[in-house]
Amino acid sequence: MDDGRPGVGALVTDAQFVDLTAAGFGPDMLTLIERFDELGPNIRALESETHYRRSLDAVRLRAPIPRPRRNIFCVGKNYHSHAVEFSRSGFDASGKGDDESPEYPIFFSKPPSVVVAPGDVINAGLDPLQSVDYEGELAVVVGRSGRVQGIDDAMSYVFGYTVFNDVTSRHLQKRHKQWLLGKGIDTFGPMGPAIVTRDELPNLGDSRIRTWVNGQLRQSARLGDMIFDIPRLIREIGQVIRLEPGDVIATGTPVGVGIGFSPPKFLREGDRIRIAIDGVGTLENTVG
Repeated sequence: MDDGRPGVGALVTDAQFVDLTAAGFGPDMLTLIERFDELGPNIRALESETHYRRSLDAVRLRAPIPRPRRNIFCVGKNYHSHAVEFSRSGFDASGKGDDESPEYPIFFSKPPSVVVAPGDVINAGLDPLQSVDYEGELAVVVGRSGRVQGIDDAMSYVFGYTVFNDVTSRHLQKRHKQWLLGKGIDTFGPMGPAIVTRDELPNLGDSRIRTWVNGQLRQSARLGDMIFDIPRLIREIGQVIRLEPGDVIATGTPVGVGIGFSPPKFLREGDRIRIAIDGVGTLENTVG
């Protein structure tokens, strides 16, 4: 917040937010998510008042969940065109055919230490093989705890959505034939700028995700083009792993990543990546 301490706020305009921490609604986003059923109506009412309003110019945005409690759940090959792109790139160590899309969702994880805020630097120097790539993605934030049963409404577990960049060392990803090291490098998970609650985006599938590198449009797709939709992903994870409030599920990237070009277009120091999702927001970071 403007006194240098971290806090949580609710956006009311493009330039203003309500200081929820000052208003007594909790010190951080994880607490707010856990108590949102209780606090939500009071927060909505507070948004129409002016006493706790602050200017965005007076604060520095952190990631909405600066330090997730556990690893981020991530999904690979969740758009048909990207599945083909990845298979043909020469970086897919699975040995599958060019046109193969997965029969079941492919899950991997990134440790909490990957998360950085909008405007923060992606430390490409931590990739010893200089093969850093971008992946613009929608991230789902879980809002309730439990193991997902067959009769459950999977979407009832969704608190909201944010933007995520699944930054990757392609050579490490290929070398180790699994994705933890290539995906889990510190700073390789920019997130933000905010969480939009599920009720604000009832037609999420119609939204588009776009990624620019240095102003050049690289990725553009409908979220509805995912192979496995959000309810399917929640069910696949939640039937075997108990979900917790604040869990993050990165839902996969569309076609247009750096390894889809010949030769690959890896990120370099000074590059700027901008990812925008209709109704969710825009995430920008530079490479250092």
